[in-house]
Amino acid sequence: MIRHSVRIFWVLLGSSALALGTLGIFLPLLPTTPFVLLAAYAFARSSNPVHDWLLRHRIFGPLIETWRRYGAISRRAKILGILSLIAVIVLSVLAGAPRYVLLIQAVILPLCSLFIVSRPRPPDRRN
Repeated sequence: MIRHSVRIFWVLLGSSALALGTLGIFLPLLPTTPFVLLAAYAFARSSNPVHDWLLRHRIFGPLIETWRRYGAISRRAKILGILSLIAVIVLSVLAGAPRYVLLIQAVILPLCSLFIVSRPRPPDRRN
């Protein structure tokens, strides 16, 4: 019973992350790569067929493989990621978010940016 509940958790997490990652392809403020990586991680623990499908996918597969092999993020993904984080802060200020939300973002988002920038680029310099 517990094993089944854990599997359901991973399937739900993977499905949610994949949905958000897919939306990120079309919505500039929503990052694709982190959600796809989270989905791959979750499906590796819950659904081999879906995990294998992700690895073979023409868009998502290369993101996952580059991360697994090199721990790398492409230049394009880095730029879009940093721009998304900046946009989140700007939109929060413009929307009049509470000060505590802005404070949390002021602490967390620069750390996320630092992580993104610190990752190497894949060996193929066109990325």
